[in-house]
Amino acid sequence: MPSEPTLLSDVASLAVLLLVLGLPGVLTGLAAGLRGWVLAGLTPLLSYAIGGLAGPWTAAMGLPFNTLTFCVTTVVFVAVAFGLRRLTVRRWPPAAEPRVWSARGQWGVIVCLLLATGLGFYAALRGMGHLGAIAQGGDAPYAANGVRYIATTGDGSLFGMGTLNWYGDAHPPFYPNAYHLLAAIQYSLTGESSIPLTLDVNTAVLPGLLALSLVVLVREFRGRAVLAGAVALASAAPVMSTYESMSRGPLFPFLLGLALTPLAAVVLRRYLERVAPDTGFLLVAAAVGLLCVHSSTLFGAILFAGPLLLQRWFSPSRRWHRFGHDLLALLPIAVVSLLVAWLQLFGALGLANGDLPYLGWPSEGRATNAIGALLGFQHWEPKPQLWLSAALLLGFIFFRRLGELRWIGVTALITGLAYAAVSSSNSPLVMAFSRPWWDDPYRFISMAIVPLSFIAGHGVASLQQWLGEHLPPRVPSVILAVLVLLGFVGATKGLYATTNGDRLAPGYRSANPHDQTITPDEEAAMVQLGHLAAPGEWAMNDRFDGTVWTYALTGVRTVAAHDDGTEPPTDALYLARHFKDYATDPAVRAAVKRLNIHWVIQGRPMAPPNPPYVSPGLVGLDGLPFLEQVYRNSDAVIYRLKG
Repeated sequence: MPSEPTLLSDVASLAVLLLVLGLPGVLTGLAAGLRGWVLAGLTPLLSYAIGGLAGPWTAAMGLPFNTLTFCVTTVVFVAVAFGLRRLTVRRWPPAAEPRVWSARGQWGVIVCLLLATGLGFYAALRGMGHLGAIAQGGDAPYAANGVRYIATTGDGSLFGMGTLNWYGDAHPPFYPNAYHLLAAIQYSLTGESSIPLTLDVNTAVLPGLLALSLVVLVREFRGRAVLAGAVALASAAPVMSTYESMSRGPLFPFLLGLALTPLAAVVLRRYLERVAPDTGFLLVAAAVGLLCVHSSTLFGAILFAGPLLLQRWFSPSRRWHRFGHDLLALLPIAVVSLLVAWLQLFGALGLANGDLPYLGWPSEGRATNAIGALLGFQHWEPKPQLWLSAALLLGFIFFRRLGELRWIGVTALITGLAYAAVSSSNSPLVMAFSRPWWDDPYRFISMAIVPLSFIAGHGVASLQQWLGEHLPPRVPSVILAVLVLLGFVGATKGLYATTNGDRLAPGYRSANPHDQTITPDEEAAMVQLGHLAAPGEWAMNDRFDGTVWTYALTGVRTVAAHDDGTEPPTDALYLARHFKDYATDPAVRAAVKRLNIHWVIQGRPMAPPNPPYVSPGLVGLDGLPFLEQVYRNSDAVIYRLKG
């Protein structure tokens, strides 16, 4: 089974992930003058900026996106970064970076970051059951098929992935694809071993990426090492930050963007404190990288980092000077970003003004329930995460101690109120505001939980600081920090890793595998079809069974590649209604010929009183004279089209 890789393939996939996310970004960051924590934090975002621009621009130039063109684009980025850094050093020599943490503090932060990353990885792995498990949500096959499509065809355009489901006379929608582009490189470098494994490894590292981003945020704003360590630990604990949406969807690009969002405040501050070509390059690269991951990520970054500007402008000293200075400094950044990312921007505008319907998600309940969910760290889970609530309370009590990071309280307020509005109302104003996130309460609660978990981490760090101020001086501060941080990990039973993993599990597995959306037998049938079908041959399938994963697992094209049946191709729509009339309907035979359909694959039928399949043209195929059954198991069947 492709979803059951070996330990060696797990390790290889993780190593390739670190290589692809690390090497391009670290080379670019070094060339731009970054060092230390800021280099480590910005490395993955720079890599996504490089890949996210390389794919669409190579497609626009008629070139394939592959490892070679990705490397060439990296060289271009490194050269530009190096040139701008050299110009900066010559014309506007920057001051040396101040030392913020002691060596002991650095090691303490590293340990906390590794612990948060490890426990987050464990929670994801516990939920999945094993790396390489197939995600059961409706968004997963779009990403899975898209990654294989890019790796196979080299088409890195912003519309290419959509042609798997919207082909012929249909219009594929715009979709930002930085996540898929880098995943395609990873898939290629691992010998095209397993799409589910590639996706799962990318998912399992997300809690660690979020923790790293927040550590870098604390470092940039000169926060204490204890605060950085506590925030790293607290960020990996809430079930609503990443784990819920790992189970539901999964929302791969959104979650990646969420993990990288805090870096927007880092590059914004660095640029405004020292307006120069090198810091401007990093701000443009970060903004474009976030946009390339997903359009909503850039809007989320504005919500997250915008309050930083308010604190700068309304601080007691030089507020009007800073206001004018900042706006003038940001103007060229906006212009350059527009020029560099105009493919993504015009694609997003076209989607917003196109024919694709925007329906949003239903509201969840009252606004007071939403506020309670945020403060109790409890969305739909049976129990609240009370230790996080206690830490959050301490964070509010000691809020003034956040110093230059107090603006994050405004971020928490804005995103929290946004979640409350989206979860309790479908008014036209709320729907318009929430359109970049499809009016999805799950995404809004995730965005709100990030700053709240930061404040909770501040509460833990402030407890250590307060105890140090009130206990006898003979108690070493480092011992006190270790006790408080380990106490938080212990009280939360390992940052709630077990319960978070259990919450994630329904998105990947069930007690009875035959109850899953994509069952093991359906997977076995798709693999078998990969052995039977010749290159270029398509298979007829239903849009709502597990067979939409066929292309991702085997490379065999199917008539339906996603459960989204909005404005489908005419051929797909007609075949879904009339395929069983192949023997008597010339239009069916013509569509079959156009698509080169040679096979039919059907997954587990739905239970009565529902029809077995949503597509009426696929009901009652067994025994029809133009079909030959060539494979069957308990959940799936494959037919060969005769003639």
